[in-house]
Amino acid sequence: MKYEVYRDIGVTDDFSLFEFFSIGKNGDILKRVTFTRTEDDRVYNLAFGDVDEADEIDDYVVTDNGDRNKVLATVAFIVEAYTRRFPDHWILFRGSTQERLRLYRMAVGLHLEELSVLYEIWALVDVGIVKFRKNLKINAFLIRRKNRNFSI
Repeated sequence: MKYEVYRDIGVTDDFSLFEFFSIGKNGDILKRVTFTRTEDDRVYNLAFGDVDEADEIDDYVVTDNGDRNKVLATVAFIVEAYTRRFPDHWILFRGSTQERLRLYRMAVGLHLEELSVLYEIWALVDVGIVKFRKNLKINAFLIRRKNRNFSI
């Protein structure tokens, strides 16, 4: 993807938590991305949103800071770094609302050819898991790095 990303990203030693600031018309807003193991040891849930006063992720707030593409590109950059470190982990992500899920589906669809070079991209649908394709009604994404023959 050819979008600018935020480069000042904080990360924990175990790569489970990443933070960066969205800088825009509404000020500097702290964003957080976390990776949490699910019931399946191979699958990690990606959570993303603004950090609220209780130091928790608020994935329902609408920031409207004028930097949506830069924020999404930064999350993609974080996913790339995470999967480079943990190439065998499957990443599960979905939108907290139907509108956000649609935004993510459109972003992945727009860059599908480029993303498919690096990732296996699957979709959770009502009847199971299928290979992702554009304009598919989905419930969530499930992705994993294709080249897993190395580790860092």
